[in-house]
Amino acid sequence: MRSTARALLHTTRLGLLAGLAISLAAHAGDASAPATPARPVSDTYHGTTVVDPYRWMEDMGSADFKDWLKTQAGHADKVLGQIPGRDGLRQRLTALSAEAGESVYSVQSQAGRLFYLKLEPGRDQPRLYVRTGAQGPQRLLLDPMDLPGEPGAHSIDFFTPSPDGRWVALGLSKGGSEDSVLRVLKVADGSFGPERMARAGLNDHIAWLPDNRRFFYNRLPGPDAQGKQERYTKSAVWLHTLGQPEPRDTPVFGWEVSPQRSFEIPDLPYVRTASGSPWLLAEVLHGDAAEHSYFVARVADLKGPATPWRRLIAPADGVTQAVLGGQQVFALSQQHASRRELLRHDLTRAGSAPKTVLPAGDTVLRNLEVGPDSLYVEGLDGGVSRLLQMPLRGAGAAKAVDLPLAGTLREIVPHRGGAWLRLEGWAQPAAWWDLAPGQPARAIALQLPSTLDTSGIEVRRAMVRSPDGTMVPLSILHRKGLELDGARPTILSGYGAYGISMEPRFNAQRLAWLERGGVMAVAHVRGGGEFGADWHHGGWILTKQNTVTDFIACAEYLIAQRYTRSDKLAGIGGSAGGITIGGAITQRPELFGAAQSAVGVSDMLRMELTPNGAPNVAEFGTVQNPEHFKTMYALSPYHRVTDGTKYPAVIVTTGANDPRVDAWMPGKMAARLQAATASGKPVLLRVDFAGGHGMGSGRAQRISETADVWSFFLWQMGEAGFQPQ
Repeated sequence: MRSTARALLHTTRLGLLAGLAISLAAHAGDASAPATPARPVSDTYHGTTVVDPYRWMEDMGSADFKDWLKTQAGHADKVLGQIPGRDGLRQRLTALSAEAGESVYSVQSQAGRLFYLKLEPGRDQPRLYVRTGAQGPQRLLLDPMDLPGEPGAHSIDFFTPSPDGRWVALGLSKGGSEDSVLRVLKVADGSFGPERMARAGLNDHIAWLPDNRRFFYNRLPGPDAQGKQERYTKSAVWLHTLGQPEPRDTPVFGWEVSPQRSFEIPDLPYVRTASGSPWLLAEVLHGDAAEHSYFVARVADLKGPATPWRRLIAPADGVTQAVLGGQQVFALSQQHASRRELLRHDLTRAGSAPKTVLPAGDTVLRNLEVGPDSLYVEGLDGGVSRLLQMPLRGAGAAKAVDLPLAGTLREIVPHRGGAWLRLEGWAQPAAWWDLAPGQPARAIALQLPSTLDTSGIEVRRAMVRSPDGTMVPLSILHRKGLELDGARPTILSGYGAYGISMEPRFNAQRLAWLERGGVMAVAHVRGGGEFGADWHHGGWILTKQNTVTDFIACAEYLIAQRYTRSDKLAGIGGSAGGITIGGAITQRPELFGAAQSAVGVSDMLRMELTPNGAPNVAEFGTVQNPEHFKTMYALSPYHRVTDGTKYPAVIVTTGANDPRVDAWMPGKMAARLQAATASGKPVLLRVDFAGGHGMGSGRAQRISETADVWSFFLWQMGEAGFQPQ
C-alpha cells in the first residue's frame, strides 16, 4: 500500500474491556492449542470499522511473536508426532521420490553446450551441470549444498550462461529466503569470480551482451535511512562488467534511473538481449498485472541512464509477453482477443503498426521461444499443450507440431533446425524429446528415466456447473477400477490467481495417496488462465468470489458423484490459493473434513502493507478503492472467521523466511480459527524455520511437510493406521 493509503485508516487501540470480550467469545475454540493473546486494534475503511485482534503479530521481529511462533510449532510437532502412520507415510514418499529417477530442468543452450539443473535421487537440492550437446558426457559445475568456505544449505535461484559458454551468472540464497546473491562461475574449472552482488532476488535470468564480458541484472535499492529493505519494489536494471567492482556498475533502466520514464513503486524492469540482434528489449512488469510495457534501444546506443529507450508497447496494448528476434519483436496480445493473438513489430520502421501474424483461435496462446531460425508458440487447448512453429524471418505460415504426449509442455529449448522439449502429464513422468525438421519427436536421455509403474492411474476431466452456469474443469485422479462408494479419502486442490493455469503435472509422491484407494482432484477455478484473459478476469478483484464459488462447486460435485463425502474430503490451497481454501472453509465449513492453507494469503486488507503487497494490488485490489474494499472485506478469510462455528480440522503451514506471504498472515489465520472453532477438531500451525515460500526448499523439507499434512488428513478422515492412541 502506498503512503496515501495510510491516511485512509483511523487506527485506535481498544481497551481492556474489548480484549476481555473477544477472549470470552473465543472460549469454545480448540482447547488443546496454546493460548494466543488478543490485543485488538480497530481500523476504519470508508466508514466500516474492522477489528483485528492479532495485529501485534505483524511485528515479526518482536520477542512476543517469535516466542508465540515457536510455541505453536512445538504444539503442532507434538500433535503430528502422535499420528502412528506418519513415519511410514514419510518412508513411502521418500521411496517414491527415489523411484521417480532424475529430474532435469531449466535447460539452456549456448555455444554447443547444454547447461541445466538436475535433482537426483538421494539429493536434497538440484545441482548445476554442463554437457556438450544432448548426448555428450556431463560434468558437475556447482553443488549448492557444498560451497567451499560457505556453510549451510544454499539453493540455485536462477542461472544464465554467457553466449560463448565460458561463464555462468547465477543467484544463490539460503533457507528458502530468495535473497539471491549474484555470483559468476567460470565454466572451465568451476571457480567463482570476484562478483558477489546482493539484493538480486528478482532476477529470473541474466541478459548477457554479445561481448561475453557484460550483462544486465535487476537489483533492489539498498536499505533506507531507517534500515528498511525493499523486497519487490523500486528496483532497477544495472550493467555489470566481469571482474569490475560492484560500485562501478551502471544503472540503465528503472526506478530513479530513467528520467524520461515515470516508474511506479511496484514496476519491475528487465532488459533482454537476443543472439544476433542489434537491439535491446526492456520489459516492465506492472506489479502482478498481466499486461506489460516494452521499450527498445540499439545496443550501439547504450549510454547508461541516458540510453534513448523508445516505447514500443504500453499496458493498453494488452501484451502479456514479448520476445526479441533479430530486427523484430513478437508479442502476445489480449487487447482484442481473450485467448490472445500473435503480433510482429518491425523495429526498422519506428512508429509503424504491428502486424498480426497469428490470429486468435480456440487455443490460448501462452508462451514464445525464439530459436536460430524458428519462432515457437506454445498454447493450451482444453487443458492440453499445443505447439506451433513458424519461420523467424520471411514469410511462412505457422505449422502445428505433433507432440508425443497429450500433456503439459514444460520447456522449449530451441536449437539449429529444431528444439528440445520437456513434456509430462498427470500420470506421465517428465521426459525430454528432440524435435527435428520433418521428423517425429525422438526421446533423448537427458535424465535417468523413472522406474515407477503409473499404468494403474486413471485420469478424468469433468466439467462442473458453478452456480452462475459457468462450466468449470475438474481433473480427477484415482486407481483404475476403484469402487466409488462415496467414502474415498479425497484431496481437492485449487489456486485461481494471476492467470496461472493448473496444468497436468506429474508428482511421484501422489502415488502414496492413490495406492491407498484415495482420490485426488484439481479444480481449474476462475482466476486462472485455462481459457485466457476472460477466465482470469472472472476471478479477479471485484469478481474474486467466483474463485471460491467454483472451488465449492467442485467439492459438491465430488460428493454428489460418490467419490467421497464431506468428512472424507480435504481441501488445499497455497499462496494466493489461501484465499480459495480460506474462503471455502469459512463460507461452507460443513463441506470439508479437513483443510490445509499453505503459506496462504488470508488477510486481504493488510496484504498490501507487506513487502510483496504493492505488486499484488493489480491482482487483488486495494483498500483505497471503496468498491475493492467492499469485495475484499466480504471475502478475506481471516475476517470471515466467526466465533462458535464448527470448522473442519485445519493445518496452516508457513515458512519463517517466507518473503512473499509474511509468516504473520498464516499465524493470524491459525490463531483466529483456534479461538473461534466449535467443532472440537484441531487447528495446527506448522512452521518450517529453515524454509520460505517453497522456492529453494529441499526435497526432505517437501517430503516432511507432505507426510505431516497427509497424515493429519488421514487421521481426521478416520483412516485405520492413523488414529492416535
